[in-house]
Amino acid sequence: MSASPERIEVVRQWVAKAENDLRNAEHTLKMKEDCPLDTVCFHAQQCAEKLMKAWLVFLGIDFPKTHDLTELAALLPKKIVSQFR
Repeated sequence: MSASPERIEVVRQWVAKAENDLRNAEHTLKMKEDCPLDTVCFHAQQCAEKLMKAWLVFLGIDFPKTHDLTELAALLPKKIVSQFR
């Protein structure tokens, strides 16, 4: 499959945003006993969401504006979804 340079750029943007969320989660975890776990979970969920959206863009699959990981996963080929488990 050959993706256009424009599509690849959008994929890169989604991945960069996902990496930022992962860095935020990792950084927050370093707080140890004062760590706000809800914030860690939020950024972890955001990271997963953005990586799934990057895959969807790469594959040329349209997706709704949603934060529902289950809904996004249902749009992806099963071979890719298994990588998230």
